Amino acid sequence: MQILFLRHGEVASHRGDVPVTEAGLLHAEQSGKAIAASFADPVTVLYGGTRRTRETAEAIIRGMDAPERVDGPIDSFALRNPDMYAAGTRVNMVSSPESLAEQVPGMTATQAAANAWWDTFFHAPDRIGWWLGQDDPPGETRDDVSARLQRFARTFADPGPYSGRLIVCITHSPLLRSLAIGAGLPDPGELAYVTGSRVIVDGGRVDVETFAPLT
Repeated sequence: MQILFLRHGEVASHRGDVPVTEAGLLHAEQSGKAIAASFADPVTVLYGGTRRTRETAEAIIRGMDAPERVDGPIDSFALRNPDMYAAGTRVNMVSSPESLAEQVPGMTATQAAANAWWDTFFHAPDRIGWWLGQDDPPGETRDDVSARLQRFARTFADPGPYSGRLIVCITHSPLLRSLAIGAGLPDPGELAYVTGSRVIVDGGRVDVETFAPLT
């Protein structure tokens, strides 16, 4: 059973639920064409809840240009960003106090900036890299996310609708970096767009290797 976990396409920023750029959509379509040429199995494409993952999934499917062998895109809860919290509200990782405050009813940007953990996150040169090293963040840890993805991956080998299919999962950088580290690989750093990992599920074993459709 093979599963591709790929980062979404290029975005102009991470301030909220932003779209993929035109160049990013073209790159995703080219990646879909390459995946279709490299794998003979029918394909199911899943995405991780945000606009950027959905648009990337749609572009990959367009690039495959094979509607008879492709299912999706399907919104998959397991591919969501890490479950993080601020003021009792689940929030996505964002790059500014303003974007954090927009997710929490009644919160101001000033209040968001006064949150010590989040303020440090906003100002870290590599925000995701800083989170990866945190043992007690306000939400999921790196190990939590890695375990989530590995358990999720194993279930595709269950008897059911995905038997014999290639699964393409469009998700986010924190998940991909957590998955790599949890598999014993070095932290890949901020991944190039529409690259990530190929996961092979063999019984209860999950093997992870780096993967880039266009190389």
